[in-house]
Amino acid sequence: MSKGAVLILGARSDIAMAVAHRFAKAGYDIQLAARNSESLGTDKSDIELRYEVAVTLHSFDALNIGSHERFVDDLPQLPAVAVCAVGYMGQQAENERDVQAAAQVMRSNFEGPASILGVLANRFEQRGSGTLVGISSVAGERGRATNYVYGSAKAGFTAFLSGLRNRLAKRGVHVVTVLPGFVATQMTEGMDLPVKLTAGPNEVADAIARAVKRKKDMIYVKPLWQVIMMIIRNIPERVFKRMKI
Repeated sequence: MSKGAVLILGARSDIAMAVAHRFAKAGYDIQLAARNSESLGTDKSDIELRYEVAVTLHSFDALNIGSHERFVDDLPQLPAVAVCAVGYMGQQAENERDVQAAAQVMRSNFEGPASILGVLANRFEQRGSGTLVGISSVAGERGRATNYVYGSAKAGFTAFLSGLRNRLAKRGVHVVTVLPGFVATQMTEGMDLPVKLTAGPNEVADAIARAVKRKKDMIYVKPLWQVIMMIIRNIPERVFKRMKI
């Protein structure tokens, strides 16, 4: 018997698909939501055959915030868990030159994810149960010259998730903030990532599943990141602005 459904927003990413497999293995039906969702047909069949759960595909555009209410209305069932893996890193150099490129990064990492989770939060609150999971980033913990456009959007999303968690704490709805750090995915392919600070998609998925089960508020997938970011947050600004990080 199914434990309910898990909605995966931004289902095309490596992390999102790993999360889908992890929850399907645990007995949840899966709702895969992404732009051009019909192209996920092979993934749908694979998950259904492998885990004997129901999988549905749903067209979803995070940046079309006017469509978010209707999107939730059209789901076959209100999920027990919703995981937002929507995000877009972009290139800092381009973002500095092109205001439209910067706006797309900001909207993809903050406005769109916050909008859809806000809609789901209201539905979960009415029902009195559910878990919302937002994948943010350690990049949002302090603005750095090398990625401050992306980082500022993630900072906003982290703050949104914190406020949402505080608002819903007594309403039967839990909110989890996930800070993965470096993740070895197609998006980071070719980058020289430190092994001890880099997680794989399955590692992120396992951490999310544990956090949902244990009702964790905020998790660092690699615990060492918590120490690193504590140090970075506490560097005096007069020193920090001379650093190249």
